[in-house]
Amino acid sequence: MSVLQIEHLTKDYGSGRGVFDVSFEVNQGEVFGFLGPNGAGKTTTIRHIMGFSRPQHGTTSVNGLDSWKDHYIIHKDVGYLPGEIALPEALTGTQFISMMAELRHITDMTHTDYLIEKFALEPSGGLKRMSLGMKRTLAIVTAFMHDPQILVLDEPTSGLDPMMQDIFIGFLNEEKARGKTILLSSHIFSEVDATCDRIAIIKDGRLVSTFVADDLRHNESKTFKIEFASKEDFERFRTEVEYPQKLNVISVKRHRNQARVLIDDKDVNSLIAILSDYHLNFFTEIKFTLEDYFMKFYDENQSVEEGVENAAH
Repeated sequence: MSVLQIEHLTKDYGSGRGVFDVSFEVNQGEVFGFLGPNGAGKTTTIRHIMGFSRPQHGTTSVNGLDSWKDHYIIHKDVGYLPGEIALPEALTGTQFISMMAELRHITDMTHTDYLIEKFALEPSGGLKRMSLGMKRTLAIVTAFMHDPQILVLDEPTSGLDPMMQDIFIGFLNEEKARGKTILLSSHIFSEVDATCDRIAIIKDGRLVSTFVADDLRHNESKTFKIEFASKEDFERFRTEVEYPQKLNVISVKRHRNQARVLIDDKDVNSLIAILSDYHLNFFTEIKFTLEDYFMKFYDENQSVEEGVENAAH
């Protein structure tokens, strides 16, 4: 069942800024990664989902309710973590937590206390003197203190140290196991790859790919790097294998006697049989990562490998 639905969302700020005909949905219990660099349109899309901005065209909805018209209702079911944190500096962290609990009519602080302990938050200090990481941690606690079923996260680990980033990724996986629906907007490949079921890539305000994460992880196209033990073996390989196109040799480094070969997973044994006739220094697989796939859309000189492209649509 679709929990978040974005249909043909368009908001044009001029000069190529905004989002244009963006459509995707996030299903119940799913972690959906929204991947793109800063300025690509991730925050604009999220602001429309949360009902902070009105679409020029298209619609966004949460649990079937229009985000713009019914924002006061949907906020009760959503834990929202914005990319930029603005907190009232006159308060202490403890006072801010109490204020948010009162606004949300929370009387049982058990879950809040769990979050404070999990993220090692010491909230007694004044907000004005808190570091960016401490403010971000406080925002995490208050965003999720009402134990919402839907999490909308805009660059959630920005400002967190590596240890706290790992704790947060663990927390997301725990929430996923509890059946939460999560939209994770990020430009950090590791956190998207570690948590997401499906991923959309946005570029210049337009979606360029939406795919199942496991399809990329288990892509059947493999790239191998080969280094030959001698110049003679390297040149013989090129004469006997590359030029007759017995293998798809995608690049060579003559000064290092190296070649890269792209091959289907089912043909790996054939590759090994061919290479057994040569003396090698090494033969290793180059893993195709989420970052590799992402960069295909941001490097005009490259194209997405056919096997991955087919898997990703």
